[in-house]
Amino acid sequence: MGRGMRAGRARKPGGGKKAQQAQLQQLQEMQKQMESMQEEIEEKEIRTSAGGGVVKATVNGKKEIVSLTIDPDVVDPDDVETLQDLVIAAVNEGMRQVDELSSNAYNSLTGGLNIPGL
Repeated sequence: MGRGMRAGRARKPGGGKKAQQAQLQQLQEMQKQMESMQEEIEEKEIRTSAGGGVVKATVNGKKEIVSLTIDPDVVDPDDVETLQDLVIAAVNEGMRQVDELSSNAYNSLTGGLNIPGL
């Protein structure tokens, strides 16, 4: 009875240790590429501006503000809110561009696959 049952079994798809090892190697290579890509992104700097260039912000790939320049002509003690809004706009645009850069880089690496945790 044991022989007859074995003969009728179908092989599992994707089968074997060699296939699993190949998949593991592919995942490890992808992980190395992702780490390298993340390092490249972290080294990049995004420059943005608001208010026609009166406020300029530079954000790096780690989402850190590395530079903020404010034109002295825009500094009005009676209108601090406008200056605050301009700073927020410049910084938020920098952060948005870093997110877009990261997203595009990961999509090019993963072929658009939605991989949890990335």
